[in-house]
Amino acid sequence: MPVFRTFKLWLKRFPPVLRSIRFRLAVWFVFILGVVVVLFSAFIYTRQLQDLRLIAISRLEMRSQRLRAFLRFSGQEFFNNVPSHFPSDPLSGESLLQEGDILALAAPDGQVLQSWGAADAQAVNLLVTQQYKPGISSESFSFERVPLGPGEKNQKEYLTAFFAISSDERVVGYFLVGIPVDPANQMSRLLVSLTLGIILTLVIALVGGFWLADRAMRPVKIITQTAQTISDTDLSRRMHLAQKDELGELANTFDEMLNRLQSAFERQRQFTADASHELRTPLTIVDLETSRALEAQRSSQEYERALKVIHSENQTMIRMVNQLLMLARMDAGRINLQKEDLDLSDVSLEVVERLAPLAVAHGVRLSAGELPELPIAGDRQYLVQMLTNLVENAIKYTCGEGPHVQVETGSLNTEQEVQAFVRVIDNGAGIPPEHLPHLFDRFYQVDEARARQEDSPDSRDEYIPSGAGLGLAIAQWIARAHGGEIDVRSEVGKGSVFEVTLPMIVELESTQAG
Repeated sequence: MPVFRTFKLWLKRFPPVLRSIRFRLAVWFVFILGVVVVLFSAFIYTRQLQDLRLIAISRLEMRSQRLRAFLRFSGQEFFNNVPSHFPSDPLSGESLLQEGDILALAAPDGQVLQSWGAADAQAVNLLVTQQYKPGISSESFSFERVPLGPGEKNQKEYLTAFFAISSDERVVGYFLVGIPVDPANQMSRLLVSLTLGIILTLVIALVGGFWLADRAMRPVKIITQTAQTISDTDLSRRMHLAQKDELGELANTFDEMLNRLQSAFERQRQFTADASHELRTPLTIVDLETSRALEAQRSSQEYERALKVIHSENQTMIRMVNQLLMLARMDAGRINLQKEDLDLSDVSLEVVERLAPLAVAHGVRLSAGELPELPIAGDRQYLVQMLTNLVENAIKYTCGEGPHVQVETGSLNTEQEVQAFVRVIDNGAGIPPEHLPHLFDRFYQVDEARARQEDSPDSRDEYIPSGAGLGLAIAQWIARAHGGEIDVRSEVGKGSVFEVTLPMIVELESTQAG
């Protein structure tokens, strides 16, 4: 809209401080306070004016009674010989015409005979004309603005009383008496005082409001300056505000967000570095074997050996790339589990049977322990992959006298629910305690020298999976996606136990007697 664009252009001409939130907060604060102060001042002024009018009414009633008594005492003679100066009360000797009063005497036809006091004859005639009603003998009161000089500034509010004077049950004339509502000009002084008070209050409020707004917006300035110093290569800056208000909560939320972003960036950099490092080794081996085979004429046995090495490293890279793709899909939330009713023991037995040849190739005895029926809801494919990763990891690192890996299942009763568990137990070298908190981190390996198979390439007649530190991370994700968790217990020199707990389907059976 043209008006809005014009306003924005007009606003841009102001200095930045006048366009800031601090200034606008201060202005709104002053505006609201100004409205409150003006309304309060108007209330005070109105109440004071009402009080003065009530006092004026009481004074005028007393004055009217004294004038009535005086006129009854003077009788018809006073109307026949109207004095130029209003006389004093013969009973009390006090003057009935006080400073600022207006007195007027009118004939029965409403013609003004004589007037006394502060108002001129024209103003008195106008007051009498407005209040005169032929044949009306009752007393009437009214508030009137009476000019005491030229111009509106010389007008003053009066309370007037107009009543008839009777003699021998007939109206012989009318009398008008008026007294100033504010004889001491209190309302004028009050208006000046209130106006000065409002102006002084608003000035102090503007200065104080701007100071308070500046103080309140200081954390925002700190957040802005800190945000300007943050880049994609340096996410270490933090607010560290000690305030407990909304801005302090905002700064803490901002700090927590930066912590998450920094962790995400660090994981991304570490992920990229680790993936590059893990892929570099098989690619280097493939390159070396290929170059060696092409350097000179080789025998069929040497070519076969080179192809086996290349095939093994290719399988390693395929496995790692598949794991990386799976983790990327997991992070993006693009994996939808197809849950169905399963028996965890049946899944465990399937994994044991599938990996039995691999255990034999490693000289490891793989067995199944107790396998009771454990109904769960899960995706069979991913649960098989989870257990496969755990059993392969156990087969790869078990050692000692009679290397042995055992898979067993069972159930646990907790306060919240009944859980099914599957344990993968090995008698390997165990894991030092300092590595346990990081065991499920991606690419984390307790002993990198053991991460790859150390057998001679000549002995690789069949594929033996090498580790890249991704299998346990994938297994943990699958367990959590099924509402479960993975726990590990290990003792150096005695072996490790990986335990997966999953929610168990409990069928409630009701029996009826008879």
